[in-house]
Amino acid sequence: MIRIDSRLPFTVNTVRIERARQILLRAIGRTEGEVDVLLTDDPGIRELNARWRSAPRPTNVLAFPPSGPLPEEMRGGFLGDVAISMETARREAEEHGTGIDARIETLLVHGIAHLLGEDHELGPYEAHRMAMLEAELIDLLHREKTMADLCINIDHVATLRQARGTVEPDPVTAAGIVELAGADGIVVHLREDRRHIQDRDVRILREVVQTRLNLEMAATDEMIGIAATIRPDIVTLVPEKRKELTTEGGLDVAGNLAHIREAVARLHEAGIPVSLFVDPEMHQIDSAQKAGAECVEIHTGRYAEARSPIAIEEEFDTIVASARHARDLELRVHAGHGLTYRNTARLAAVAEIEEFSIGHSIMARSILVGLERSVREMAAIVKTGRPA
Repeated sequence: MIRIDSRLPFTVNTVRIERARQILLRAIGRTEGEVDVLLTDDPGIRELNARWRSAPRPTNVLAFPPSGPLPEEMRGGFLGDVAISMETARREAEEHGTGIDARIETLLVHGIAHLLGEDHELGPYEAHRMAMLEAELIDLLHREKTMADLCINIDHVATLRQARGTVEPDPVTAAGIVELAGADGIVVHLREDRRHIQDRDVRILREVVQTRLNLEMAATDEMIGIAATIRPDIVTLVPEKRKELTTEGGLDVAGNLAHIREAVARLHEAGIPVSLFVDPEMHQIDSAQKAGAECVEIHTGRYAEARSPIAIEEEFDTIVASARHARDLELRVHAGHGLTYRNTARLAAVAEIEEFSIGHSIMARSILVGLERSVREMAAIVKTGRPA
């Protein structure tokens, strides 16, 4: 859990800190354990230092292992608390020529190393051992995607074009604007009935997209042939019904394992990685791994459509559990469907989710505020938990 001292005079990127906390806990084999993090100012950490360490001076980070008898359910899991002075961290970031987020991650690693029993003040050997552990954990954070990517689905631009049967607005132009606004990738769904995105769009997008192109499609012979020719950066296999307005529910991988495994194999033969769009259900994720996919995109529709606080909590917990299960199976985790400017921030803090695919909410907002601004605002939510 991340706690922020009410006296702190500036805002902080709590999403990045929370994701780093989760990644580090997973790295040390304490996925279910806890490290509570307090973000405070110099006076706040001075008070903690004076009270618990008899050292009435500010510092950058303090670590407090649990003291006294713990409840039975917390034994073996709770590591302790880490307090970080954001004011000191900001000064040190400037001195070291690094960003504040990177400095906070370094201090968080230092605090967790102390909670694991390391102490650099005991002598040269202990200091070296602690430094080696910290370097290992920092390297892990650098190798993992500390923050999730945002990929924009531009199907609705083509929907508007097709409504008049004309040439504008052009989704290819939209893709360029979206990339310039900071998106990490472009998503298009080439449907069997070609209701929005056309073959021509995908061909040109493959040539001009500078980030990465994710082609959503059904697992049919026609679509596999098109993908093998165009060679997008990744294919996401989705269910498809002619009468649906948008994709309804995840792919039934468990019920169609042989067929989907064959489709995945054919795409792999063409050198294309594959993601499977699945409901947040353990047996579907297990089946995705059996089918040979590298990735799952968790369908977030039920979470997005939930209205009561209880239902929202239940659906959120289901997504988190599914994402962790997929990660345990060494599957990359994406998420999408129904995500908006109101419900994305909470999911952005889930460290296992490496990428969000969002379309309708961004395009709807762009009608009112412009495409570039709508993308930048959503990107800020994914990266920081709050709009730009």
